[in-house]
Amino acid sequence: MPSLAQPAVPPGAMAAAAQPSIDANGVRLRPWRPDDRATVLSAYADPDIQHWHCRSMTALEADAWIQSWPGRWSGESGAGFAVESAGAVVGQISLRRIDLAGGLAEVSYWVLPTACGAGIAGRALGALTDWSFGSLGLHRIEVCHSTANPASCAVATRSGFALEGTKRAEARHTDGWHDMHLHARLATD
Repeated sequence: MPSLAQPAVPPGAMAAAAQPSIDANGVRLRPWRPDDRATVLSAYADPDIQHWHCRSMTALEADAWIQSWPGRWSGESGAGFAVESAGAVVGQISLRRIDLAGGLAEVSYWVLPTACGAGIAGRALGALTDWSFGSLGLHRIEVCHSTANPASCAVATRSGFALEGTKRAEARHTDGWHDMHLHARLATD
């Protein structure tokens, strides 16, 4: 009987290390800080971000959201990063779900309206993907987005995430249930 492959990062190894900052592709991904509250509030006040991420936030909710990421890192279940360009936070990217034993993660991202069209999301996705394959030893990373969101589709496709299919009525948005595209990249791609 063949042996099961061991995860590249053994359980507990991610939690034992501090969450890094990642500098690549002209962006910096860094852990969220309490002083990022205004940016988070501004982002979740934007109608497009509210629509695709299906939420808004109060100041207390923004604080709780920021404070949740260190626990998700230490629990090895997620990793959230503020995306900086030219020293300012212009977006977010996160490993929403991490399964180290299975070598799998799912990514989500948004970019502030003032930074849209500058390639920020794609550069952040490339940086996080490279780090996740190299440092976490992941095998597969997935991006899911509404089929009605062509901008996210373009980001995933340009970043080398193959479109694998459509999950019917898989996610609820502010205007109802949406079909979701599933894109994925393998470490071997």
